Amino acid sequence: MRFLSIKGRTTRFGFRQLAVAAIGVLGIALTSAHAAETIVTKAPMAFLYEPSSGTILFSKAPDQTFAPGSLTKVMTAATVFSLLKEGELRLDQTCKVSEHAWRTGGAPSRRSTMFAAIKSEISVEDLLKGLLVHNANDAAIVLAECIDGSEEAFAERMTALAKEIGMSSSRFSNPTGFEEKPSVTTVHDQAKLAEYILENHQNHYELFSLPEFTWNKIFQRNKNPLLGEIRHLDGLGGGNDPKDGYSGLGSVNRNGRRVIAVVAGLTSDKHRLQTLKEVFTGAWEFYSIQTIFPAGHTVADGRVFGGTQSTVPLVSKSDVDVLLARGGNLDYRIRVVYKGPLKAPVQKGTPAGEIQVIGKEGTVYRAPLVTGAEVAQGTMFGRALDGLQELLFGWIG
Repeated sequence: MRFLSIKGRTTRFGFRQLAVAAIGVLGIALTSAHAAETIVTKAPMAFLYEPSSGTILFSKAPDQTFAPGSLTKVMTAATVFSLLKEGELRLDQTCKVSEHAWRTGGAPSRRSTMFAAIKSEISVEDLLKGLLVHNANDAAIVLAECIDGSEEAFAERMTALAKEIGMSSSRFSNPTGFEEKPSVTTVHDQAKLAEYILENHQNHYELFSLPEFTWNKIFQRNKNPLLGEIRHLDGLGGGNDPKDGYSGLGSVNRNGRRVIAVVAGLTSDKHRLQTLKEVFTGAWEFYSIQTIFPAGHTVADGRVFGGTQSTVPLVSKSDVDVLLARGGNLDYRIRVVYKGPLKAPVQKGTPAGEIQVIGKEGTVYRAPLVTGAEVAQGTMFGRALDGLQELLFGWIG
């Protein structure tokens, strides 16, 4: 990381760009004269995310853990999706219904079930439909036993995938979400899970919004409590834990813009639905896409060691589009982080760092930066001077 400094200037949206010298960081304040409207929710935990730009729109207690209940089944589905993608599992592969799966998650359990018959064999595709349409506990257990031999072993696989995705605060104890041995997660982690499914398993995502599924001649409508209640919502699920309350994970695609919302710690299913609606509505009422820097625009100058020029422009290959509050006191900062000095010769288009938008809850947006020009290697004398400067004074901007 190296020092950066720039002259103060004003961006095209009237945001003041301040000169800051800090290790590896260029600071830019985004300010305005009036107070901005923002989302207000009574949910103890909430998270709103726009995946295409990578912008966090709203965050409240994002890393506070809670037991997800049946929301666990979204992680169960994601784990099965990953195995299908890797070729370790096939949709037409059949799995046998054990007595444990039948008693614990089937008709005798008096919980959500697809009524799978004991010792019957069911395809992975139908088990996924039972899992996501019927919210079926027997489907979750059958899949777990079919893949890893037991619920416990499959839960370890779920936790490993969660860690790979970046769900650093999530631990899964079973594929059903049963509270006897609760799993833990956060609203931030659940948003990462939804983004992972949308990015990597779009071909299976439609299973979340199937209106109904008939199995064993028993017709059941989709039991996702959010479907049909929130406009343009097409996934993912809800959960309830006796101690931690109701939680919900949803994704809405409206007018070409997709957002992901998560709420948790609610007192009832009605309370969950109301708060999710509030959070989703805020994405369109209070936020709009703003281009902070156009493609190819010099965001900052990076230092160069041993070149014919002492600096090189750092640019974004595409427009830096961020969803920001409509006017008002934006309360954001922008910083540029890069590893430097860059050693000459420098080729144009070389990855060199990233631009970050920082809000109250941390980084809400980040995008890569590349070098915007070539810098040839300097003379031996010039390189010697650069080496002496670094030895005596270090590199500062």
